[in-house]
Amino acid sequence: MSGPVVSGPVVSGSAPLSPDRRRDVPTGTYRLQVTADFTLDDAAAVAGYLADLGVSHAYTSPLLRSAAGSTHGYDTVDHAHIDEPRGGRAGFDRLVAALHEQGLGLVLDLVPNHMGIADPAEAPWWWDVLRHGRDSAHAAAFDVDWDFGGGRVRVPVLGSADDVEKLEVVRTEDGPELRYYDNRFPVAPGTGEGTPQEVHDRQHYELVDWRRADRDLNYRRFFAINTLAGLRAEDPAVFEATHRLVLDLVAGGAVDGLRIDHPDGLADPKGYLDRLAEAAGGRWTVVEKILEPGEDLPGSWRAAGTTGYDALAEVDQVLVDPGGEARMSALDTEVSGAPVDYAELVRRSKREVTDGILGSELARLVRVIGELPGVSREDGLEALAELLASFPVYRTYLPDGREHLDATVAAVRERRPDLAAALDALHPVLSQAGSEAATRFEQTSGPVMAKGVEDSAYYRWARFVVLNEVGGDPARFGSTVEEFHEAQRRRAEGRSASMTTLSTHDTKRSEDTRARLAVLAELAGEWADLVRGLLTRHPLPDRPLAHLVWQNLVGAWPLSRERAHAYAEKAAREAGLSTTWTDVDEEFETALYEMVDAAYDDERTSAEIERFVARITPSGRSNSLAQKLLQLTMPGVPDVYQGTELWDHSLVDPDNRRPVDYAERRRLLARLDDGEVPGVDDTGAAKLLVVSRVLRARREHPEWFAGYEPVTASGPGADHLVAYDRGGVVPVATRLPVGLSIAGWGDTALQLPTGAWRDLLTGGRHVSDAGGLPVAALLERLPVALLVHDQPGTAPAAG
Repeated sequence: MSGPVVSGPVVSGSAPLSPDRRRDVPTGTYRLQVTADFTLDDAAAVAGYLADLGVSHAYTSPLLRSAAGSTHGYDTVDHAHIDEPRGGRAGFDRLVAALHEQGLGLVLDLVPNHMGIADPAEAPWWWDVLRHGRDSAHAAAFDVDWDFGGGRVRVPVLGSADDVEKLEVVRTEDGPELRYYDNRFPVAPGTGEGTPQEVHDRQHYELVDWRRADRDLNYRRFFAINTLAGLRAEDPAVFEATHRLVLDLVAGGAVDGLRIDHPDGLADPKGYLDRLAEAAGGRWTVVEKILEPGEDLPGSWRAAGTTGYDALAEVDQVLVDPGGEARMSALDTEVSGAPVDYAELVRRSKREVTDGILGSELARLVRVIGELPGVSREDGLEALAELLASFPVYRTYLPDGREHLDATVAAVRERRPDLAAALDALHPVLSQAGSEAATRFEQTSGPVMAKGVEDSAYYRWARFVVLNEVGGDPARFGSTVEEFHEAQRRRAEGRSASMTTLSTHDTKRSEDTRARLAVLAELAGEWADLVRGLLTRHPLPDRPLAHLVWQNLVGAWPLSRERAHAYAEKAAREAGLSTTWTDVDEEFETALYEMVDAAYDDERTSAEIERFVARITPSGRSNSLAQKLLQLTMPGVPDVYQGTELWDHSLVDPDNRRPVDYAERRRLLARLDDGEVPGVDDTGAAKLLVVSRVLRARREHPEWFAGYEPVTASGPGADHLVAYDRGGVVPVATRLPVGLSIAGWGDTALQLPTGAWRDLLTGGRHVSDAGGLPVAALLERLPVALLVHDQPGTAPAAG
């Protein structure tokens, strides 16, 4: 039930930004996934809502022309046009006009590293390269090893080598084409006569069995995706051609900031960012860079910071109870049959990648390095694979990050003394900044990390899935409040304009799913009892996968059977131990679906899940509000992923890209603006209250968020609080709510300056005296608060 209407000052609604301010650092962004089903006009229709919510900028997924049917836009096929199914240039102009009418700016997602080539006929550059080979005007745009292919690009599209007999030549108005089922390929001038096989053999490309992609490709890909070909953005001509439209939009005032996808794939990220900053006039730019714990963004990069996975990890960790580690580890050992060495699991998973799906990239690196004196090719290949499998970060940026290479060589040398000669020979080669060998090693280490960790190990280790998140460290079980404060001090001093986030289109599960599952660390014994029963009644040969699936189902419950099946299938195939994407084990997957079905069809199982979810939901919602307040108020530029201003219990993509009900959000926001203070109920209005009030405060009073000082607490509940002074506002968040519910706040008090304080969330007034500000009264209605001095001139105007 919602609480009573509370009169008094609240943070006001829309306060339009001037054109000059739109080009400044955003005060808050809202991510929109623009698709053929949620077009640019649909985005324009929510501009007013976004302004009322309190953001300064909309932030869209990639908008350039992409592959037909794309639901994400990261497969750009033509950089000269806005994607027509999403609304085209006319729709884009209408979006910009709608945003500007509301005083909002636009941040655009940009994909410089690769191009979509699934259908060559859609990608004019790739089509031209296939038609003309090395003589194509666009040959230099793609990273092709022509010599290895005998002067031809190898295209892994055939079902088998024998399928070359199924090719046919089709005459079109534009000349002959080579067809393989629905796949179209160009025919070079003067080569269209003869049998289809003869025509194929005269082309600048070779269609090969798709299974050869793991070892014989001669073009750089995005990770192991054959339909995304790497671009050479380091070439000034390629940069100019692929960025011309976007930079025109920046210069014309339509685009105010940029998000750069996957900079680790670029040959020279620093050089790219330097060129971009000059061309874009220094617009606010963030990079999708995954930082490992303790790693910093290179100081020489001309970027405001990252897209926020590092911030996500800091917030998640402080809300996890370290006291639950022993029991969760014991359960994991019981389920797995032996203790799991996570570091070794990661190394093995990454070796599978080097020896499997990224074998073509490793083979090319070997070709570039060439012969090593006194070292066999086999030892050189093995040493490279071990270095890549043992690398502790996504990549170096020589000369920055040289210490990671040095340490990895030393570690592998100690573990594999048989490779000492190869390692000693490789070390100076891979250390030479700017050399092709060093650059290709850097470009390869990132995909090995991503595929081996994010897309393999994270699905294989089910100890506590909250921690299995992009940018996280599953081996680190929670952090202290002091560690959180130290991380924020560093953030405030070094990257105060970096983006912060809790959910993205790539997170393994949404923020509210993680917040609910974080409660398991406080109830590890109860969770273990439930899991043992589930595993006994519904056995699956892969017990760790079963544990992982049960955690995620509880985190997202209630969800449709279809969503649950889709998640379980993806998790199993990503783990790659009992079934895979390319070699589906139908018997195992049938057993997996039956296990999932038990959550719906077995009365005892369904009742147990319902009871447990009901048990943890209140504490999960407390965690949700706490993490949202921390993320929105910590140093940086907060982003809200579409729809997550209300409760959102999503799982990995595509589950997290479902339609958003903006009518419901508008209705709830209007009620809040009428003065209603909601309870922490099913509607999610309490979360919308936190989001809107913080975003509005940041937009209207950026000076309130210019510093960072921890605020301490005294009393029995002190360890259940995270509070800090940003220089005008004091966020206060509850942590470890289960433990708090046992003892209560008692006489716990925040050590704030004496005087009157006002909570911008509830409107409540509170007084701090010599003993501090009592927490029990402050957090009586909500588990979070946002305090300002309640003095004339300090509280925002009424809305």
